[in-house]
Amino acid sequence: MKRLDTALWHAVCSTWLVFTVLTQPPEDLDVASRVWIPIRSGTVFTDPTGGLASGSTAPVGNGSPRALFLGVLDGQGVWAVDMDPADGPPLDEGDLEPVPLRKLYGRIPDEHWQIAGRATQIVEFERTHCYCGRCGSPTNTNAADRAKVCGECGHMAFPRLSPAMIVLVERGPEVLLAWGRQFPGRFYSALAGFVEPGESLEDAVFREVREEVAISVSDVRYFGSQPWPFPHSLMCGFTCQWQAGEIEIDPEEIVEAGWYTADNLPPCPRGGMSIAGWLIDDWLNRTGGA
Repeated sequence: MKRLDTALWHAVCSTWLVFTVLTQPPEDLDVASRVWIPIRSGTVFTDPTGGLASGSTAPVGNGSPRALFLGVLDGQGVWAVDMDPADGPPLDEGDLEPVPLRKLYGRIPDEHWQIAGRATQIVEFERTHCYCGRCGSPTNTNAADRAKVCGECGHMAFPRLSPAMIVLVERGPEVLLAWGRQFPGRFYSALAGFVEPGESLEDAVFREVREEVAISVSDVRYFGSQPWPFPHSLMCGFTCQWQAGEIEIDPEEIVEAGWYTADNLPPCPRGGMSIAGWLIDDWLNRTGGA
């Protein structure tokens, strides 16, 4: 059962309340005012006020950049703009400010940040699927779906999406947190890992926990999910209970792991942009440690 409080759940899902995902602009869409999300290698170019750029034309110079329609936000069409210089000279971004997507969080509304994350993924998809992965022929954009279709063999490719599980393991008043090797500094979080072919999400939870810290768990419960555009993951959050075993870390994945109480937490995410922080905050709220 999902255990996400109502206010947080609405905050997480707010993008679906205002943004409609579409592959083609509606016929009645107002073209006088559009939202533009220029992207270059994971960097988002924002307007001088720090928000998403808007206007009737793309706010970049030096030619005609490739614009990709994403959907409609509060009645305005939203386009991602591919500013990668690989196809020619770099585009002139004028007064726009380049901000890495991670650092953009908190500077714009959450629903806008999620759309910017979508934009980076769609730009990357279009750039990396110009040719068929089966026969190498040029691909065409499918008008009905977000897909690329080979003109020779008919092979269809969709944007890459990598499902991953993230789980908070509980043991009485304690929670298991680990310092993963992917973190540059001493920083702890919930256990996470990608889902393997043929696995259910729950299977991935059991396997990843066993592989990373050598313990067995039970009572796996779904918590919530989050699109994670770094670069193209879907994080599926769970909680579970320790069942047996002592922590033995996989040194290739984990630097250190341990059991922590609410009043003795190591540096770890709290709230913010990631589902890891939401999981920890939810545990603290349930155990009275917030």
